[in-house]
Amino acid sequence: MINQKIYFEDIPKYLIIFIPFFLITGPFLSDLAVSVVALIFLINSYFNNLKKFYNNIYFKLFILFWIILIISSLLSENIFISLKNSFFYFRFGIFTLCFWYLIEKNKKILDYLFFSILFCFSILIIDGYIQYIFGQNIFGWELYNKFRVSSFFGSELILGSYLCRFFPILFGLFIYLDQKKKSKKLLFLVTLIFILSEGLIFLSGERLALFFMNLSAIFIILMIKNYRKYRFWTYIISLFLIFILLNLFPNSKERLIDQTINDLTRNTNKLYIFSKPHNDMYIAGYRMFLDHKFFGVGVRQFRNECQNYPVSEYSCSSHPHNTYIELLSETGIFGFMIVFGIFIIIIYLTLRQFISKFFKSKVEYFNDFELCVISAIIISLWPFSPSGSFFNNWMSIIYFFPIGILLWQVNLKNHQQTKV
Repeated sequence: MINQKIYFEDIPKYLIIFIPFFLITGPFLSDLAVSVVALIFLINSYFNNLKKFYNNIYFKLFILFWIILIISSLLSENIFISLKNSFFYFRFGIFTLCFWYLIEKNKKILDYLFFSILFCFSILIIDGYIQYIFGQNIFGWELYNKFRVSSFFGSELILGSYLCRFFPILFGLFIYLDQKKKSKKLLFLVTLIFILSEGLIFLSGERLALFFMNLSAIFIILMIKNYRKYRFWTYIISLFLIFILLNLFPNSKERLIDQTINDLTRNTNKLYIFSKPHNDMYIAGYRMFLDHKFFGVGVRQFRNECQNYPVSEYSCSSHPHNTYIELLSETGIFGFMIVFGIFIIIIYLTLRQFISKFFKSKVEYFNDFELCVISAIIISLWPFSPSGSFFNNWMSIIYFFPIGILLWQVNLKNHQQTKV
């Protein structure tokens, strides 16, 4: 029993707690952690008959999606390359189940996870502001393009993406922890981290990250109940900080405002979807979909097929930079419908709660903690913006990370309702 606890609970628990840190180091350690956690849970499931974690609508939809990915790869022009990406995709679904299992076994993992993410935010904030003020971070890595902060991510401009996607999770975990034990010192520290991290997202120069930060903030403020005023004022102070930075550092203003306007028009009277490169990649992806309607051209095959659908010199890339164009072009209508269907269901359920709250109904479908976690999922599945590759390992880990927390919370609530 001692060995089982070490291998089936302790090892995966610590790997999950360290995933926010591993993601800062790059995709290797984080993907290795997810793979090991998934493998351990499969072995654990076999020896301890953990059928209940597989018998739910989420996992059934995930398996259906995974089968579609396999079929898509088998029908592609580059079967081996595509199948290498699609076959092992199952590890993300198993990872979320293990996450749920571990929280159910020991809720303390959420406390540890909160401090893990808080620590990661703290070191990124300290290093990021040092890099912006002095021109280089503590490792001597200089600003990208002389004004964009990347901190420990180096040449990978994903600092803002990391912060904006983990921010709702961090806030949700803070709510969960604060409800159990009030601490003025922790409240002060968290408030400072929240405000400075949103300012750092601005300094990263990542326009999409700044949009997602505002999207999740507005969603949370509108939806939550007990911490609404707190989130509102931290958001207002963050906007005030961004306004100051906007005036102090004109290079950031040029990137976020002037360049955005220029990308939308490309100095012509013609409007583009986000920019001409995005616009032309979307057209190429849509044309791929028209020729491969059911299963697409194969997972991670946009890069190989886009040359057959020339629109301009911008239309060929590693992926089409939009989640749903990528799903349509690479997995066809079947893969697209599952992911988009999940997004629509989430929006419907949250709108239902918002409407009931508007009419002052006492019905509450989600608590504040759940809404913050849902917010993290919404910005990952948001259709009306550019995005990273849906099948990129680093992005996939961030996409699936909050799902394990939500599965545990939903199952806990269903169990409590059944007992009543």
